[in-house]
Amino acid sequence: MVAPAALRVVRCGGGTIHGVRAVFSADSKYLLCASGDFVKMYSVATEETLRLMGGHADLVTGIQLNPHNHMQLYSSSLDGNIKLWDFMDGIPIKTFSVGSKLLALYALASSEDSVFVVIPKSGERDTFQLVSVKLTKTAGQDVEAKDLSVVLDGVGASPKHIAFGREGQYVASVKEANLQVYFFKQKQLNRFSVNTTKTKNRNSQFTCIACHPTEDCIATGHADGKIRLWRNFYHKKEYTFSTLHWHHDIVMDLAYSVEGTSLLSGGVESVLVLWHNESDCRKDFLPRLGSPIEYISMSSDGSLCCTLHKDNRITIINSNLRFSKSIQGLIKSIDVKTGLVVDPRTKALVLNGEPGHLQFYSLQSDQQLFSLDIVQRQYIHQAGLKQADLVKVAFSARGKWLATVEEREEATDPELQLKLWFYDEETQSFKLNTRVNTPHEDHITDMCFRDMGELEDDSPILVTAGRDSVFKVWVIVEDTDPEAQQSVSWSCDFVGSYHNYQATNCCFSEDGSLLAVSFEEIVTVWDSVTWELKCTFCHPPGKIRSICFGRLTCSKYLIGATDHGFLCCWNLLTCALEWSAHLNVLVLQPDPLSEHIAAVSWLSKESSLFVFKPNEPRPVYIQRNLCKEKILLAAFVPRDEPEMTGSEKYLWLRSSQLFFLTDTQELLTLSARSLEERLTPSSKQLAIEESLPVTPFSLLLGKHRHQQSQEDTDLGKLVVHNKHEQDSPAVKELLHTPAHVLPSASFLCPIFINSLLVSKENKSAEEVADEVEMESEKTDDDSDEEGDVTEMEQEDATPMELLGEMTCKLSKSQERELRKLRKMDYSWISAF
Repeated sequence: MVAPAALRVVRCGGGTIHGVRAVFSADSKYLLCASGDFVKMYSVATEETLRLMGGHADLVTGIQLNPHNHMQLYSSSLDGNIKLWDFMDGIPIKTFSVGSKLLALYALASSEDSVFVVIPKSGERDTFQLVSVKLTKTAGQDVEAKDLSVVLDGVGASPKHIAFGREGQYVASVKEANLQVYFFKQKQLNRFSVNTTKTKNRNSQFTCIACHPTEDCIATGHADGKIRLWRNFYHKKEYTFSTLHWHHDIVMDLAYSVEGTSLLSGGVESVLVLWHNESDCRKDFLPRLGSPIEYISMSSDGSLCCTLHKDNRITIINSNLRFSKSIQGLIKSIDVKTGLVVDPRTKALVLNGEPGHLQFYSLQSDQQLFSLDIVQRQYIHQAGLKQADLVKVAFSARGKWLATVEEREEATDPELQLKLWFYDEETQSFKLNTRVNTPHEDHITDMCFRDMGELEDDSPILVTAGRDSVFKVWVIVEDTDPEAQQSVSWSCDFVGSYHNYQATNCCFSEDGSLLAVSFEEIVTVWDSVTWELKCTFCHPPGKIRSICFGRLTCSKYLIGATDHGFLCCWNLLTCALEWSAHLNVLVLQPDPLSEHIAAVSWLSKESSLFVFKPNEPRPVYIQRNLCKEKILLAAFVPRDEPEMTGSEKYLWLRSSQLFFLTDTQELLTLSARSLEERLTPSSKQLAIEESLPVTPFSLLLGKHRHQQSQEDTDLGKLVVHNKHEQDSPAVKELLHTPAHVLPSASFLCPIFINSLLVSKENKSAEEVADEVEMESEKTDDDSDEEGDVTEMEQEDATPMELLGEMTCKLSKSQERELRKLRKMDYSWISAF
């Protein structure tokens, strides 16, 4: 039986960040963005992710600085909760339960004890209303906020469809072809329709809205690319408007500068437009921002502007419209056709990035390392236009060679190009070596290198499979032309086929001696030296969806998954079916460092994970309901250091970590560690502690510790340290949490006292070290024994030590001293 799953699913990147406007901190040093269920805080100076605030159970739909305390942040979510954060420390101060889905959030300085949210109207579908939520000051961290007052009916669901006017005197909302303005003091509602104006354009629906910060002026963006400036809207009939027009397509967002002297607009052209004094004649441009602009945000001091793009890119721009910084996490592409590939050199995830580019994404820093332009053509953002795109990627075993396939989707004759790239050590980048036009007559379905380990540099082999019913073998040949710019290039060496069936998948065995190619419902196995067909496997019904060889002790097995819901295991020695299971496997991914294979299934609107060894009939690990989204891709990424785990059912995670990519392009992983350990590595902890201020008490204690450690060094005392030693979480909370958000002393005191207590049964390294020091102070005769104990702990490390437990043998005199200490009465501590 498989034990119940205890691993946690962690969102580690790729969450959509363009669903909400970003927010600058009051000093413009930090940028806060919503990312899936989390709120991310970036450093504007270093572009590093400093905080990842998790606590919501669903998508975050709004973030706003607390207008009465700029060190605090409000966030709303589809889970129906509003959270108040101390974002400098990532601490949730209070959670307000509204009880309805929250689609947008607005906080005004004029409203002291309330915020505004957009919620669905009860009893009606796709109808939303703007309501005011009174935030009660009741004691406790989780409180209810059920006091709602409806402000506007029939509003749009997007946060860019509502804007508050000068000093919060009125609120304006747009939806389809209607604009409505509500004045709070007069309790007056005015409605305007763009169809009743002088325009005759049918494609003039509202798309976004912004209000002037100091004047009574409303700017609206439209689907036809026009911007309209509304004035005198206090009167239903005497209103006026002027028009600005540059965008050729939909205006995605608008934002006024802090003084209101200029207006910023963005759209699908990837160009930020700055309109001076609301004049059509005076405007500046910042082009080539990479992808359509989804949201525009301004800092409170007006020094910076931020644009959020459809591909999850964040661009920070100076007030003079100069590019400043670009924060690039996992770039969201239109479709991840390349799959998830791991770069052997950097251990980065490699997949589709910008159109025609290959992105190298660092899992440790949650940032893009670099982008490689494969197609090398200008991408035009126009719907329906057929353009070349990257569809396949493969690395050689050591990352020396990179193979890419690009295609232009055509109805009858698709344009294909196969490119081979060589890694140049001097420039630390890939250089194009060979370009093959039309390598296949139809789409290329799969591609793989032969993994030969040390021999890879001498004889690399690439195999491509296509819908033209053949697979091709490509090898390196020396260029005999003396005027050639390079000494070697790639050429086709062999073409194989099977009964004119379409070739769908291909993979090499671990030692490279066998090649498996699937032809619709049949798997063929070929000798990679002579290219002779060795055997065929068939398990109808259903076409083969994916295949892979077993590794290490399971190298004699071949695994295949069909699109009719079967998982099959064939024995290569007996050429017979070893076992099969009825499972709708979408993803089949082997671990390159172990015998384990991960299979992800999709059934009843949920994804499940099965980890197994081909030679065992039962799975090693099962995780049902892994997530509600459909998992399309997965990859095992080798760890820098083996993961220490105390459970046998998690041994498959020891050497590699498994990552998943969902159909919403969200990156997930499984981790046995706690959330804080997973999301805040030691390198990030250091960066955070260096960039954020600490309390005066922490500074004083730091000086004291430094002096004490210096004195210990001067005295020459011998102290045994555990290499896995970590600071107490209770002490860290006390020292690094500002006083205004600390819990009560009655809550902290028991935690602090318990952190000082040490269990009698399991002695820690600190306790052993203290006892060794006491012995050395009592007698000089035991100094040799003490050195022996220290040497034994450092050199004779046992497997138990690696799992976090340390045992050591003590001398008789030390054991006698330990008995005396154990007899001492420590019951006085219980009074605390």
